[in-house]
Amino acid sequence: MPRKLSSIAPDWWDYTTLDSEIIDAAAKLTPQQLLKLSRPGFKIVFYDTLEEFYLAEALEYITSWKQSTDDNPVGICGPIGPTEQLPLVARLVNALDLNLRSAHFWGMDEWAIGGREVGPKHPLSFERADRELCFERIRKDLRIPNDHLHFPKADATQYRQSWDSGVRCAVMQGGQGDVKHWAFNDPLPRKGKYKNEPPSPAEYRKLATRVVQLHPLTVAQNARTSGGGNISLVPTQAISVGPAETWKAEKVSIWHGGKHDNPFGQRLTAFMISKRVIDSAVPMSLLADHPNVQFNYYTGGIGNCAIEMH
Repeated sequence: MPRKLSSIAPDWWDYTTLDSEIIDAAAKLTPQQLLKLSRPGFKIVFYDTLEEFYLAEALEYITSWKQSTDDNPVGICGPIGPTEQLPLVARLVNALDLNLRSAHFWGMDEWAIGGREVGPKHPLSFERADRELCFERIRKDLRIPNDHLHFPKADATQYRQSWDSGVRCAVMQGGQGDVKHWAFNDPLPRKGKYKNEPPSPAEYRKLATRVVQLHPLTVAQNARTSGGGNISLVPTQAISVGPAETWKAEKVSIWHGGKHDNPFGQRLTAFMISKRVIDSAVPMSLLADHPNVQFNYYTGGIGNCAIEMH
């Protein structure tokens, strides 16, 4: 039987093409049931305050970088959504006198226009945000060397090589978008050989850092979170770290603060990963096969899926 058409964008794959039983089971989860979805290889953690939530996210940078030495360099791959942890990272590094000369950082993604990355002068540039909110706030005597900062480009050759350069990625952090992606690993368009079925998980897992066309829901979300709702401001292409690099990270840590994906989405991906329901129409579900995944929730942002008229 052919898969449903998307309720959002019929020319794309996304979570609305899933079997209704999966949708219904996820929507019914209470916060207590959500917490119990932890299993070996998949851990769920709750934080009761935003201060604790963002401090815990910032501390993943610190604990990763503290492992780094000249002989055994260690890095972290970090997101822009959320960003609230970034100034905390800089303050912690400065307060702890943590010398980062051997440490590394990978940016997860960047906007693209016409198949090329936007420059750091672009107002929405992720590299610009990382530098202004974090790295330029670290004391000069402690800073990561500039050639240890790896930001993805449209020509991803150098970026991809950095993942195989002998630097260990202790943690890949991420948020979750409305379309259930990490970085910009969106579902694919419903065309060509994927007209009737989305890519198999094995096919999707092979994708490396690349220029991607963004699902319409992703464009709308980023207008909401970063552009005051002005959809015309948001590029429709981006460069994204791929699953190929993600599986080189020892741990994948996803942060649900309640500002990006909604109550249903925060439940759906946890349910699918916990139950090993893997479908590339929900890219985050592929993390069910990663050996060390942690979902972090701000309890005040979990919400519920009850019908409420506003």
